[in-house]
Amino acid sequence: MAKLSAEFAMKDLGSLSYFLGIAVTHNAQGLFLSQSKYAANILDRAGMTDRKYTPTPVATTSKLSASSNAPYADLTLYRAFADADWGGCPDTRCSTSGYCVFLEDNLISWSLKR
Repeated sequence: MAKLSAEFAMKDLGSLSYFLGIAVTHNAQGLFLSQSKYAANILDRAGMTDRKYTPTPVATTSKLSASSNAPYADLTLYRAFADADWGGCPDTRCSTSGYCVFLEDNLISWSLKR
């Protein structure tokens, strides 16, 4: 560390506790990494902190294929919405695009980029 700090301006900030949205806890077995604070911040930004949780209705071990599976009977249960506005901001001329994916009435994924 002494040779490295002789070459570069640096300081010791102590043990790692939080980095890039990952909380780090040190214990006898090693490190425990958790993203619970990161997930809580996402729920807070989406206004979903006081919602009730439910287990996912989708089997996590199944593989989906376009050729081997039968089509769904009611496609309204699995909705994908997308929109884009190319250069639509009158101030910056920036583009905006986004999507959201629903399983029945539950939002399961979303993105918005400018």
